[in-house]
Amino acid sequence: MRPGGALLALLASLLLLLLRLLWCSADSPAGSRLLLEESREATHGTPAALRMLRSPATPVARTTNSTYLNEKSLQLIEKCKNLQDGVESFSKKMKGAELASCCDAVQNFVVSQNNTPVGTNMTYEVESKKRIPIGETIFNMLPISQPFVEYPYNQCAVVGNGGILNKSLCGAEIDKSDFVFRCNLPPTTGNISKDVGSKTNLVTVNPSIITGKYGNLKKKKEFLEDIAAYGDAFLLLPAFSYRANTGASFKVYYALKESKARQKVIFFHPEYLKHLALFWRTKGVTAYRLSTGLMITSVAVALCENVKLYGFWPFSKTVEDTPVSHHYYDNKLPKQGFHEMPKEYGQILQLHMKGILKLQFSECETA
Repeated sequence: MRPGGALLALLASLLLLLLRLLWCSADSPAGSRLLLEESREATHGTPAALRMLRSPATPVARTTNSTYLNEKSLQLIEKCKNLQDGVESFSKKMKGAELASCCDAVQNFVVSQNNTPVGTNMTYEVESKKRIPIGETIFNMLPISQPFVEYPYNQCAVVGNGGILNKSLCGAEIDKSDFVFRCNLPPTTGNISKDVGSKTNLVTVNPSIITGKYGNLKKKKEFLEDIAAYGDAFLLLPAFSYRANTGASFKVYYALKESKARQKVIFFHPEYLKHLALFWRTKGVTAYRLSTGLMITSVAVALCENVKLYGFWPFSKTVEDTPVSHHYYDNKLPKQGFHEMPKEYGQILQLHMKGILKLQFSECETA
């Protein structure tokens, strides 16, 4: 089914659920009270978000009038609650369908032989007046199709690099995920693994790391030793965002191929990133460029049934006013004006509030 058709089907199903909910509210006093209770929570989203941030594990207490709790009312309450759960589930699917309609990450977020045949004159994502012809050499560097063969994944972890991960003890929980996304070659070995985990299925690589830290791969041995920690993960590079990225990205591809490394290099599709930026622009994120974290979160929402984010915290203090470093491994601040982290985080928090993904704000529960 085409993305637009899937979106229409979801809309039709959601409309049916809403009509049934209206029947609940009209037919049952108990159902009316339940819906009113839910609507009050929904219209006070910001205070609820703040309360959740302050005490994420604290359940919201509910009060009911026992005089109404006869068997029929209980059945109606349960029926209406199930319908509301259905609406929440459809809301989650709708967001995935909305992203699919705009960008179709499942088919298009990685450059492949299927979506980029020989002879394509590919336009760069940011330098849109510049093009690169896809000849046999580049074509043979690409996977035949999207390489995520177990899609959709059930439980996915997107691990940011925020200092809030320190002492979080989230490593074991992260490593239980079916698919783990990481950003920009972060450290995962040694004592830190108890907080950030060690499992990695996909890790992004900013070409500036290749040119800076590894001297444009003059330090090839050091680079290969470092990425060995990621097992057989995919290394995802934005080779076609800027012309300057192409050479460094291709060097990574050939370095891994020549050394017969376990990792595989894949490239962001520039058209996918363009459409994704336009999508988030309609939500108010108008920065020069999206952060890697928001890009990967968007991909995860499309590829996974359940998404949980760790280490996403753009503030210098926790909710308990404890200072935290910018990254869990250093305190290097991002370039000013390049990303809009507050607006991005606001959008991610909205996704959390709607149940589309989960944000981990504090220490993880350990067995």
